Amino acid sequence: MVYQLKDLKMSLKLPRFGKSFSPKKIPPRKSPSLSSLHTLDRSTREIELGLEYGPPSMCIGGHTLKFEDGHWLTESGGNVSVREVERLKKKNLQLEEENNILKLKIEILIDMLTESTVEYHLMEKEVEEIKSQH
Repeated sequence: MVYQLKDLKMSLKLPRFGKSFSPKKIPPRKSPSLSSLHTLDRSTREIELGLEYGPPSMCIGGHTLKFEDGHWLTESGGNVSVREVERLKKKNLQLEEENNILKLKIEILIDMLTESTVEYHLMEKEVEEIKSQH
């Protein structure tokens, strides 16, 4: 059985590669960069490339976006940032919930007032009936 495995392995070997495969070495590059900008001094590079840049900005669909502090902020439309809009949406949701709770409290108070008024009228009617009997 061991003999059969060795024969099988030998028959499966590819004759082109032999026992070990070693690819050709790749020659090193002659120039690390095709650009000559690295040879310029700092002031020339600043003038050529405009290294005095601000935060990145772009205009999409009439809205100007500016990247600051890891967030895209809108500049057009009243200078309202995305964070400010999110904060206002959160505050609006909180106020709507508070408004719903207050509306519920008003309904409960009106129900209580109605119940008290009905009880008062019933008691007043009983008092008048007792007076009329005597």
